[in-house]
Amino acid sequence: MPSFHGRPISRRTMLTGLAAAAVPLAGVMAGTLARPALAAGTGYWHTSGRKILDSSGNAVRIAGINWFGFETANYVVHGLWSRDYKDMLNQIASLRYNTLRLPYSDDILKSGTTPNSINFYQMNTDLQGLTSLQVMDKIISYAGSIGLRVILDRHRPDSSGQSALWYTSSVSESTWINNLQALANRYKNNPTVVGIDLHNEPHDPATWGSGDSSTDWRLAAQRAGNAVLSENSNLLIFVEGIQTYNGVSGWWGGNLMGAGSYPVQLNVANRVVYSAHDYATSVSDQTWFHDSTFPNNMPGIWDKYWGYLFNNNVAPVWVGEFGTTLQSTIDQRWLTKLVSYLGTGTDSFHWTFWCWNPDSGDTGGILNDDWSTVNTTKDGYLTSIKSSLFDKVGGPTSGPTTPASPTPTRTSSPSPTTPPPGNGTASASLHVDNDWGNGFTATVTITNNGSGAINSWRVAWTWPGNQQVTNSWSATVSQSGAAVTATSLSYNGNIAPGGSVSFGFQATYSGTNSAPTLSVTAS
Repeated sequence: MPSFHGRPISRRTMLTGLAAAAVPLAGVMAGTLARPALAAGTGYWHTSGRKILDSSGNAVRIAGINWFGFETANYVVHGLWSRDYKDMLNQIASLRYNTLRLPYSDDILKSGTTPNSINFYQMNTDLQGLTSLQVMDKIISYAGSIGLRVILDRHRPDSSGQSALWYTSSVSESTWINNLQALANRYKNNPTVVGIDLHNEPHDPATWGSGDSSTDWRLAAQRAGNAVLSENSNLLIFVEGIQTYNGVSGWWGGNLMGAGSYPVQLNVANRVVYSAHDYATSVSDQTWFHDSTFPNNMPGIWDKYWGYLFNNNVAPVWVGEFGTTLQSTIDQRWLTKLVSYLGTGTDSFHWTFWCWNPDSGDTGGILNDDWSTVNTTKDGYLTSIKSSLFDKVGGPTSGPTTPASPTPTRTSSPSPTTPPPGNGTASASLHVDNDWGNGFTATVTITNNGSGAINSWRVAWTWPGNQQVTNSWSATVSQSGAAVTATSLSYNGNIAPGGSVSFGFQATYSGTNSAPTLSVTAS
């Protein structure tokens, strides 16, 4: 998540009231829709000046999307409580996004970490009983089979939140590097994974070129990058910027002003891709949005912070995150100008839009709140800079050459094969995902502990303090006094035996944020 100065804004709040057209999935991608023509992309990739080339020397263009969740307390990409993961990936490919950026936290590399928010009833059946890493294997395998590539993004040291530096008091630098190496080794024979984004959004007190090993992100990136390449020398190493360089501040991870004087130098040549993040007013307001020359001033700002590296043929530049709710005219003009700046074709900036998920409070997503229909207005802004899918890599031998229809298999009422309802019991747990002192976001997970399917559920609690729910997603949440109730929606009321679903909310508080006791009823 981005920030400029002060507290980062959570992207866990469900966006409501988005003024954008929605179309049914059948209108987005019918089962007979031809697959986009495959482009270059064979084997592993390397850099040459400002370009990224495949193993045959053909230039490629990353034009992708972020699908988050592995970095949260769900330990898996979000939305699998509503959709099958193959449906999701087919839909992404049908919209001509060719690369996935998958954020994760180091928690998923802990032994036995398992997802807690996957619906296994008539969907995701091959994920049942798997650890988070094994689910990631499945996603990567299927992605490669339909022409998508994957960039792994170390987004957080643990699921509780982001960190300014690459290490914390509980997650050491050695743990960070060991886990990066473990992932590099895990996928070393699968070029679907083209590279690793070493750490998401370094920010103050991170430095660049200071020589202080405890804060100099450039030196840390070199240590980590070399460690990754010692396991798999073919991977690209994506290195984000910092926040402040020589007194000039920018977005978290978006300031690469120091890379020209202090480049990242690795033991294997032609592996560094610099990465910047850039956002609009829905994330945080900045002075340049109110300049009299806006939006024509923006290309000069982007040139200063990161564009010069591409313009001077130093290295490829990948805008790993950019997004907006598009609610304001300023944001609409910003996105139009940025898309123009990113350019078209393979000799241009690379990008992955934030994000696929609708449950991103300060940006929203390409999907609408139903996790199925497309925000065609937002997606339309990106049409001119999208690119073809890449050549298929590995993946399931039975993987389709034409992505199948992504129409969800879920139903709002039981089918004839549905197990009899109401003969199971359910439990609910609450996990605080982020807490910034006067507000927080949390995930509530409902689990079916019985032998029969659950068709609907209701969770209730009473706050022990003055907490007040302000937003929610994936449930209908209401609060009266201190009492809160949350009820299932049409698409996530059904929970198979042993399965679970989740919903989330954002709340404010003062004083102590004590945890409530949850009760759940199901039928």
